[in-house]
Amino acid sequence: MTNSFSMCEKPMFDIKLYEKSDKDEWNRFVGTSKNGTFLLLRDYMDYHSDRFTDCSLLFYKNGKLHAVLPANRKGDTLYSHQGLTYGGLIMNEHNTADETVTLFSEMNAFLKSLGIRHVTYKCIPHIYHRLPSEEDLYAIFRTCNARLADRNISSTICMNSQLKWSRDRKYGINRARNNHVEIEADSQEWAGFWQVLNYNLNHKYGAKPVHSLDEILLLKSRFPNNIRLYVAKKAGVVIGGTVLYLTPTVAHAQYISANDEGKHLRVIDAIYNKILHEDLTGFTYFDFGKSTEQDGSILNTSLIYQKEGFGGRGICYDWYEWDIE
Repeated sequence: MTNSFSMCEKPMFDIKLYEKSDKDEWNRFVGTSKNGTFLLLRDYMDYHSDRFTDCSLLFYKNGKLHAVLPANRKGDTLYSHQGLTYGGLIMNEHNTADETVTLFSEMNAFLKSLGIRHVTYKCIPHIYHRLPSEEDLYAIFRTCNARLADRNISSTICMNSQLKWSRDRKYGINRARNNHVEIEADSQEWAGFWQVLNYNLNHKYGAKPVHSLDEILLLKSRFPNNIRLYVAKKAGVVIGGTVLYLTPTVAHAQYISANDEGKHLRVIDAIYNKILHEDLTGFTYFDFGKSTEQDGSILNTSLIYQKEGFGGRGICYDWYEWDIE
């Protein structure tokens, strides 16, 4: 099996599988792309490389890197990417719709030569785009006969036109304030918050956080300006908090959790009052993350009600599938 591909007719793109020696070139491209974020840099993607067989692709046009696709392989299926919230085609600002149609056609032929017969494609939601970047959605419709396989709904605030908070959320702010809850921005209390988070997920869902404490500390050390922890304390003890992922256009809530005392004192309302009205007003969007379960088939109505109370409204995170004939 080779890691490059050519067709009988001269293709528009030279396609190759990612190798470790491509790391710097990959990162430079993502950093200047029109729709890449730090989650798509190799220092983020590769923190859990032991869990996935990497099958990321690089697309060159006239000898210059034109696009990259973060991906992993499992059997005869390519995923973009199972270990990431989103992971579609990352493009430069010169990319055109016609080029993207050709790219996916040539990519499918390349994947077929590797024995891949199915693709699961997570597109990058438009709120993360620095410039409009939905050429891929047209291309997979036109070229791949893609079908919608999974749709999750997230709650997002447009920061320059925020809606009024619900009366219930305002009540929560006052309750926390009257009980002398302390909100700590850019906190280092990771262990204390992870204890709260672990307990809640295990008690309610029998689950664990996607990241272990060691993993989130590793990622924080690699991306100190992109990952931030806010906590609420009562008498010096962490009773709730949130982990934020900061990208050029979006502040995204990766984790939100409070213990029983924190819920009673409504500390999440107080935390987000500080975040949304004081600290992070310079972002285009604030994204609370999805409120769906089981591949989007179940809506957690109480969870989305809380997020909508802050003024969040719906953005979809979509997955598409297609077969390679």
